[in-house]
Amino acid sequence: MPTGEAFRPEWIDFEHGIRVGNIEPHERITQILKFHLESRHQTPFVTDRWGRGVFWQWICWLPRANRAAKPLSHDVNFSCAKLFISIDQDEKIFKSGLQIERGYAVGPEPYPGCLLKEDWDWHRLMKQCATGTVLDAELQRLLKHEGFVVEVGDFESNAVFTAKNFRSARQLREAAHPYPKNEWVGFQLYYPMTAREVRDCSGLELVKAICGVFAEVIPAMNSCMSVPLV
Repeated sequence: MPTGEAFRPEWIDFEHGIRVGNIEPHERITQILKFHLESRHQTPFVTDRWGRGVFWQWICWLPRANRAAKPLSHDVNFSCAKLFISIDQDEKIFKSGLQIERGYAVGPEPYPGCLLKEDWDWHRLMKQCATGTVLDAELQRLLKHEGFVVEVGDFESNAVFTAKNFRSARQLREAAHPYPKNEWVGFQLYYPMTAREVRDCSGLELVKAICGVFAEVIPAMNSCMSVPLV
């Protein structure tokens, strides 16, 4: 069973990416976190990724029921709020948390499924980007008391919010607005771990830490989905 006992922290490789190849299925973080999420929430999750070969740079898990409920985008992973892990190879930071994408707001479509539609979770996110919403309360808690970070942007020149500069969720909508509609834009709420912090964990401790982060961001995720997790 992919419970996490067999995972090794050195497979979070800050030079190459997250190792998923040349190891047994029960050792792969893809299978381990999918097993945890489906066991905890009793609903199927879809796994997606960016990368190829032995090492991937970004991996996500999204609830299948939320995607299936979308009338226009029921087969498009980009449309959905998702839990993710990734490595910032420049800053040597391991990230885990919540991601929601806007994609391209106007055409032409560079590739299928990347053009923003009316049923994407991005629209729910933007509605939550106001003072006094569920998302606002969760961000106040996570950024100011738990050490989480928010980024909004094109993933090259993002606006970054921490306890030092975050005031309300309204800032996220204001930050997203200036980006051109023909560029890819997204939102991330994550907990950062340094390379040393990752190395100081056992594999199982790291898996439990990621699962703990996912549990922390679920209320914020639920506020942006049509089918919430329980």
